Amino acid sequence: MKPFQLTYVATGSVLLREALSGWGISKRTLASVKYSGGRILVNGDEVTVRHVLEKDDAVTVIFPIEERGEGLAAEEGPLQIVYEDDALLIIDKPPIQNTIPSREHPSGSLANIVANYFEEQRIPATLHIATRLDRDTSGLVCIAKNRHIHHMLSVQQQEKKMKRRYQALVHGELKQQEFAITKPIGRKSTSIIEREVRPDGQFAETEVQVLKEFSGYSHVLLQLNTGRTHQIRVHLSHIGHPLLGDDLYGGKRDLICRQALHCSELELIHPTTGKLLSFSSPLKEDMERLL
Repeated sequence: MKPFQLTYVATGSVLLREALSGWGISKRTLASVKYSGGRILVNGDEVTVRHVLEKDDAVTVIFPIEERGEGLAAEEGPLQIVYEDDALLIIDKPPIQNTIPSREHPSGSLANIVANYFEEQRIPATLHIATRLDRDTSGLVCIAKNRHIHHMLSVQQQEKKMKRRYQALVHGELKQQEFAITKPIGRKSTSIIEREVRPDGQFAETEVQVLKEFSGYSHVLLQLNTGRTHQIRVHLSHIGHPLLGDDLYGGKRDLICRQALHCSELELIHPTTGKLLSFSSPLKEDMERLL
């Protein structure tokens, strides 16, 4: 099993520790490299972070092999892989499947199946899911194959450089064709599951564009500018247009038996190459039928 590694080229005379920080290696990642079996090589020789680099020195960071937690069982199952390389795995998740195991659904999750895939492919990593989806929600999920890659993707999300767009079917006809919902979201005081718009909640912003209107419901495109739990569901319910099938937040299940939400587009900057990557996923049959 070959450990994950990255190679950088120094652009001038600088302390190795400072160069690593500039390349996005966090203090936590550096600590795991130093104390958990990783190595740092300069021109093939192992060094410490106090080493002074010279221009054109080749720095190779060999990350420690990660061990999967005992709580995540590897299970066989289908995976619809959209994209894969040494750093990333993009999956098109079906509806009615957990992203990670839960008390109600301890097995059969996407994480269980990916853990088995990592074992079969001898990928030396535990699971790092950068973009989770609710059980009912279908579409694109981004998985990092290394803690460092996960960290870099998290920074992208914080800096709003990662774009996620969803298609949804909502109750009623919306008054505006394009608008943004900017309302803070927090946990509902009477529930451990539900969220709600509340003054003391976390900032949340969802952009909405109406694509087409039908009798009693509308097809909309949504862009998440933040990633709060149940954000889309809460925001749409708050403005009086809950998702079809989302009975937790006021939607009816007469037309579809799950919340009508699908992550159709994902755009990100590749953490190691710097290239812009764009992925798309067509609607699942149950939503497509209603169009």
